[in-house]
Amino acid sequence: MRKGKRNKRIIITFGSAATGSSRRLQKKMFGLSFLDSKEDETPVPPPPPSLEVLPSEVSPSLNFTLEPVNLGELTLLKGRVSTKEVLGLPNSDLVPGVYEGGLKLWEGSIDLVKALRLDVQNGNISFSGKRVLELGCGHGLPGIFACLEGAAVIHFQDFNAEVLRYLTIPNVIANVPKKLQPAATIETNCQSGAEVRFLAGDWSQIHQLLPCVKYDEKDLNCHPGDGPTSGYDIILMAETIYSVSAHQSLYGLIKKSISRPHGVVYLAAKKHYFGVGGGTRRFLSMVENDSSMDACLVAEVADGSSNVREVWKLSVK
Repeated sequence: MRKGKRNKRIIITFGSAATGSSRRLQKKMFGLSFLDSKEDETPVPPPPPSLEVLPSEVSPSLNFTLEPVNLGELTLLKGRVSTKEVLGLPNSDLVPGVYEGGLKLWEGSIDLVKALRLDVQNGNISFSGKRVLELGCGHGLPGIFACLEGAAVIHFQDFNAEVLRYLTIPNVIANVPKKLQPAATIETNCQSGAEVRFLAGDWSQIHQLLPCVKYDEKDLNCHPGDGPTSGYDIILMAETIYSVSAHQSLYGLIKKSISRPHGVVYLAAKKHYFGVGGGTRRFLSMVENDSSMDACLVAEVADGSSNVREVWKLSVK
């Protein structure tokens, strides 16, 4: 496996509430009781159509509460909403093809923000003036951090429009200074000149809607690197590779969306997701076999009781 330069490898140790055996842990974290039932054989429904969600679509009647997330010298806010109230589903972490866990704040999002802060402080990355895409955003904390660090464009993507409408957008508004808050327009331009937009859809289709990706409907090709404003300089994602069945579509989206030749991807995930087969080892093996991107380990998070978590940086060769 190509791991690139590893002189910036960081070992982070901090507490986790996860306990128990690996398989029980994954069932608890992802609502995976269906793994031992006949529901495995139930076909996944077709993905919802891709669409843009505007800040004006947020419902003020939703029961939305805020809690602090302490990240050392940085404190962000995380929203809390009811899965039942938002989606009409029981409080499950995952319903394949229907709900992909966007209403829960996963450990990888916190790991990613911490790793990004260290890389910014060490001069390894700068968000100033950059185009940023957060995939599978949920609460959107990594994208929010990018906004606070001066990114020019921040696009948040999630599978469910409801997650963006009832969680991501209110969370961005709660965390970002008033002068940077997105306007309720189609362009969603911040007063600072930054552009914040929210896009819902499946990874196999969302490239058609991403503003920084040139999509040609006639020949079905994407051209992320055809000009100086094409593609995303930085792609962020946390806890997105738990399902092996989604690896190809996710990696395909990354290659269609990343700016060339200097675009980078920050990936936070567990080394293994027991019971569902995904994890950094399976995903990075696919990346290595493709031979178009290099991978460098940025951080390893170990607490001694739960599965090892990692943050990787991918760059275009």
